[in-house]
This record gives sequence, structure tokens and C-alpha cells, in this order.
Amino acid sequence: MKAFTPSLLALALAFSSMESMAAADLVLLNGKIYTADPSNPSARAMAVKDGKVLKVGGNDEIKSLADGSTRVIDLTDKRLMPGLIDTHSHAVFGGLEMSTANMGDEVVELAELEKRLRGWRDDGTALHGDVINLSGMSSAYWSKAEELGRLFNQGEWAKQPVVLAGSDHHTGWANNAMLERAGIDARLIASLPEAARGTLGARPDGQPNGFAVDAGWDRIAAALPPVSPQILLKAAEAAVKYNNSLGITAWMDPAANAAPGEAVFAMTPTENSVGILPVYKALADKGELSAHVAALLVANSKSRPADLDTLDKVRQRFTGIPNLTLPGIKVFADGVLEYPAQSAALIDPYNNSQKRGELLIDPAHFGELVSAADARGWRVHIHAIGDRAVRESLNGIEQARRDRQSGITHSITHLQLVNPKEFARFKPLDVIASMQLLWASGDDYTLDLVKPYVSAFAFRYQYPAHSLLAQGATIAGASDWPVSSPNPWMAMSQAITRDGPKGVLNADERIDRATMLQAYTVNAARTIGLESRIGSLTPGKQADFIVLDRDVLEVADKDLADTRVLQTWFGGREVYQAND
Repeated sequence: MKAFTPSLLALALAFSSMESMAAADLVLLNGKIYTADPSNPSARAMAVKDGKVLKVGGNDEIKSLADGSTRVIDLTDKRLMPGLIDTHSHAVFGGLEMSTANMGDEVVELAELEKRLRGWRDDGTALHGDVINLSGMSSAYWSKAEELGRLFNQGEWAKQPVVLAGSDHHTGWANNAMLERAGIDARLIASLPEAARGTLGARPDGQPNGFAVDAGWDRIAAALPPVSPQILLKAAEAAVKYNNSLGITAWMDPAANAAPGEAVFAMTPTENSVGILPVYKALADKGELSAHVAALLVANSKSRPADLDTLDKVRQRFTGIPNLTLPGIKVFADGVLEYPAQSAALIDPYNNSQKRGELLIDPAHFGELVSAADARGWRVHIHAIGDRAVRESLNGIEQARRDRQSGITHSITHLQLVNPKEFARFKPLDVIASMQLLWASGDDYTLDLVKPYVSAFAFRYQYPAHSLLAQGATIAGASDWPVSSPNPWMAMSQAITRDGPKGVLNADERIDRATMLQAYTVNAARTIGLESRIGSLTPGKQADFIVLDRDVLEVADKDLADTRVLQTWFGGREVYQAND
């Protein structure tokens, strides 16, 4: 048999390649395509086959991949880009709050609050079993704990359990009827270790005033009636649809082994701590999980390496579920910064109390836990608000890097205060900054509930996105929904302007649009461990993409926040279309 010459072989391979690219299922032409792939950042057209990106390029070369069975869409010059990824979203909880009474962080006079609560009680939207439960409360209410008590501990409310849940999901307030149900009284508060005593607000006589934060809030939440699996499934369905409508096709759920009412801040996981994982499984079984969910399991902040065996048993029960991965663990390093909670761990003390908050992790042993997770190939995602919590989180990851160079990416989320000494540590430690930059605003929280209580030096570096970026850190987009809106377009605009109702929050920390687009695409994909599958419109990756009503690379900064998604595609299948 005559051997192929090199030129004949090349010609045969070319024909073979053309044949393999023939008959795309879907072709999109005449678009402005942002691929998020640095090797081929823009294109006019894209072909999709078997739910994956087949090719991106010019109109003519992509059109040649269509035949009579191919669906062809003319984008008419609209902007198309990868589906967006949220690296910190409690989506099922967000879906649950969409159908219940919610203040949405609005602050009103207490008389108006009572009027609204009475209406929500009467129409049933605030009823959680026999408990009146109002979500989305601004932290501005907690300095009025005594006034809330005078209002909701008498008259029509005296025997009615009332819970006001903070929008931050770390804080809340309960009336006496609810405190009694939760077993919270002066005796309990006095029996707590000094570090934990501050998680429950108390009057001078030692009686509880109804305020609770972190582990104290866990006690109240645990006394709420359980949410049925049917309601949770409806919440998950609503959450997926809402995220898809915003262009979100993937998210990291950072507390998937906890369900509503279950302890989170002082959680000691067991093999039965499966949280909302069964809800995601039920959604996938119905074929309705049109998003990639990277579900993390919460580990106790003071867990030791051996405790990871328990979490692994939970992980094994939920492997092999379509669009659900379990890439690692989440750990709380501290609480929240705003007055009066002030449970975030600081380097310099709070101005009013001269305390430094509560560091939940043990610096002497935290590195052992991170290293043990890293050795298993698990990602570690750390909640750190205060600058001391950030420092100790980095120290823990540093130990894992000394033990081995695994290539596993870890992340720290929130990063409200970061000491400048830490800026340059993120890149060499390969730690991603998962930031909720919708919060980087001059508003009631940052200016009224933070600024008076922390050092001027620390306040300068609140949500220091530009400082981190300048030192080589990788920034990923996140919302912490339902703490705040999951709308990524609002977050991108806010990161660029940092403008708020009370002014700009440190203009020096503004970052550019290109960085924010990467934060919600390629960077976010790496954060959740799916960078080889999603995050860019690269041939071979899943065809998750969105079509927009405006050119988000060109519109004014203020107009970016109003971006509407016209279509969302997941795995080459249209899962959302806007109503005109």
C-alpha cells in the first residue's frame, strides 16, 4: 500500500476536521460576541453542537457549519457573552424569601413597621407556621432593640412569636414569646462563655433584649417551624428561574448542608447534615436544574482534619447528580462588622467597645484543616469580613501551600476590611477574592454603621478591590443572595462607580469594566472548579451564553446596572426568554 505523503495527510486531516464540524445544531450570526477567552476575545458568530461550543469566528466560516437541520439565529448586532457565574449565593434561601414578607433593607418608623407587619400577618405572607417572620431587616433597627421590645411584647403581639430576620442573615431580633420558645433567658446568657455571651443582646439586668447575632441567631432560627420539602423545592425552582433571567448559569452555594432553621455559625456537621442537597437533587431529577451548582459543605470553624471524614460521607451521597458538584468546604472565620453586632474580627479594636470582635477559627490549628482539605483536592472557601479574619485565613492557606503545591484554588469571600499587608499575599498563595461589590457603596451601612466604629486607617480599605487587583489578586463576582440582590449588572456598575446614596465609598478602589466581566466569567469558573467546562465561549466548553439588550462593553457606567437579559442558554438549550 502506498504511504501518504505529508501533504496528502494534511489534506485528509483537513477534510476530516471539516466533516467533524459539519451540521452544527445551532448557529448564531451577526453578533457582537464577547468570548472571555483571551486567545480569541471577540467574534461575530458562533456554532453549537451537542450542547457545546463548536466554533466561534466570522459569519462566513460559522455559516458554513450549518445544514438544513441547523437552527440559525440572526443576532442583529446584539451583544452575546458567556453565562455569568456567582461565586457566593444561597440561592434556595433566596428563592424562599421571594415569596415571603421582606423589608428589602428599607428603614421606616416603627409605627409603619408595625402596620406593615400586621398586614403581612393578616394576608399570611409573614406566617411561618405559627410564627410571624419578617425578613430583610436593616441592621439599623438593632440599635432600637428596646423600642422593638416595647412594641412587640405587648397587646396583640404579646403571645404571638415574632421574629425579625436581618438582611445579612447573621443578625435578628425576637420578641419575648419567641425567646421563650428558643429557651433564651437571663440564665442562659449568664451561662455562656464570655466570647459567646455577646451573641445575645442583654439589658443591664441580664435579661435578653431580643437581639441576636451569629450563634445567638442560630438559637432563634432553630426554634422556627421547619420548612417542608415541597416549599423548598418551589423555592429552588423560583431561584433557578430568577438567576437564569439575570443571565446567571452557575453559582457556588456556600452552605448546602444547612437547611432553613439549622445551625450554620456554630455548626457541627453529621452524616445526616444534608441541608438543601436533596432539593438540588430533586430539581436535577426533574430536569430543571438549568445551572451548574457548586455546593460547599460548612465545616465547624474549629474542625480538625479527622472531621472531614464526616463531610466526605455526605459528599458521597450526592455525587453523580447532573449539574451538581461538591468541590469543597466553607468555613466562617468571623461574623459581621456593622454596629451593634460587631462580631467581625479586627486587628485594631472597635472604637466604642475596645473589643476586637470574635475570631471563630483557631489560628493555631486552622492551617491543619485547610491543608487536610487541600490534600483531598477540596476547595476551601472562607467567610472573612474583618482584617484580622482575612489575615488568619491567609495564614491557614499559606500552611497548605507550604505542605504541597496542589494546584487547588481556594477563596476568601466578603473581604470588607483588608489590611494593606495582605494585598500582595493573594497572588502567590493563589487565593481568589470572592467579592460582593454591590456593597461597595457610600450608604447607611458603610457610613453610619461602620465608619464611626472602626479606625480611620481600616475604613480606608473597605472592599479594597483596586488595591487587591493592583497586587495581582484575582477577583471573582459574588452576591451573597439573599443578603443582597443577585443582579450581577448592578454589582458590576457599583464596582466601577462605588457611588451610593450618601456619596462615593473610596473612589481609589474603583475597578474597570473588563475586570468585572472577567470576575463573573473566567475568574468565577475557576473559583468553583469548573474552568475547564464553563466560563468562556471556547470550543469544547458547554454552550452557556446570554444575549443582552445593550452592548455592555460600551454603555455608560450608570446604564450598565439596567442591563436586561433577552435570552439565556444553558448547554445549548434556551432556558429563558424575556417578554417584550
